[in-house]
Parts: sequence; structure tokens; C-alpha cells
Amino acid sequence: MKIALLIFLAFFTCSKKPNINNSKNYFPINKVALEFCKKNNFNQDYYFLLDMSIHPGKNRFFVYNFKQNKIINRNLVTHGSCDQLEENPQQWEKAKFDNRNDSHCSMKGKYKIGVRAYSQWGIHVKYVLHGLEKSNANAEDRVVVLHSWEAVSNKEVYPQVSPLSWGCPAVSNDFMKLLDKKLKVSKKPVLLWIVN
Repeated sequence: MKIALLIFLAFFTCSKKPNINNSKNYFPINKVALEFCKKNNFNQDYYFLLDMSIHPGKNRFFVYNFKQNKIINRNLVTHGSCDQLEENPQQWEKAKFDNRNDSHCSMKGKYKIGVRAYSQWGIHVKYVLHGLEKSNANAEDRVVVLHSWEAVSNKEVYPQVSPLSWGCPAVSNDFMKLLDKKLKVSKKPVLLWIVN
């Protein structure tokens, strides 16, 4: 009886280990993303998932590989200050979302990553973002693009925070070089999805 109890306790203790990486289960989101990519003839090797519910000093930009069924790269990403049309005292710690022009907020939803162009920021590369939902339909009008910025660290800075943008998902220069390599050779559009 004691042996059975010890085996049960050992199993129970091992199965309840704390998740020290604070990782989430993105399986439902990844499944929807793959279905979307198949239906709309997007790249079905990988997509970019930005989880703005994560603290801005922690990695929250994920490159998810559909075939390997795992996150293959992760890094920091900015969110918008969202302080132009209303007060936002929590702007540094928590992302707020608004599609309106001049809001300087982030915008949730799916984006088609468009053409590569010159940027005055970072490594001088940006990708146009085409909002595909009502929540991000003004992305092009607001000139919200994927770009790099020297002020963004290439590693987690928690408990500090990343700098604020005017709504663009900005990443470190090194991470942008990695993303740029992938995007330049993709024969199909790549999905970028901002969630919260």
C-alpha cells in the first residue's frame, strides 16, 4: 500500500511542475492560422504570432513553424502608446487597441505582410501590413508597418519594458534581419496575427 501511495505521489508531483517559462497553449490559434493560410493561399510553412497579453519586457513575437508544430523563434516587440485620443496611464505595461487614425494604438487581428520597402528606422527595411479585419482595417492609412528599431532590445528586459511605438510592431535589428531573410524568400504572403 505504501509503495502504491509513493508511486502516486511521485507521478502527481512530477505532473504538476510549475511552468517556469510562462508558456501558453497556442494550439487553437495555430490551428485557425493554418486553416486561414490554406484557404487564402498564404505561406503554409510558418506565420508570425504576436501575443500582446504578455508583458512588454518579455518575448511575445513568435515565429511558428506549422510543419514542425512549434515556435522556432521568439523576441520582443513594441506596442502602440495609444495616448492620442484618450489618456492611457498604463501605456507602458499593457497594450490597448484602436483602429482609428492618429490613435497611436496597436491593432488586433490578422495581417497580410506586404511589400518590402525602405525604412528610416533600424536596418532600413520595413514590410507593409495589410489589415484583414475590421479591427485593423486602417493599418495602411496609419502606415503601421513591421520594422526594426535600435531602441528595442534583442533579449528580454523584464521587469523593464520595451519602448512604445505609434502602433507599429517594431523589433530589434537582429531579429528583423532574421525575419527579413525568411520574408524575402517566401513565395506566398505570410500571415502576421496580433492577439491579446
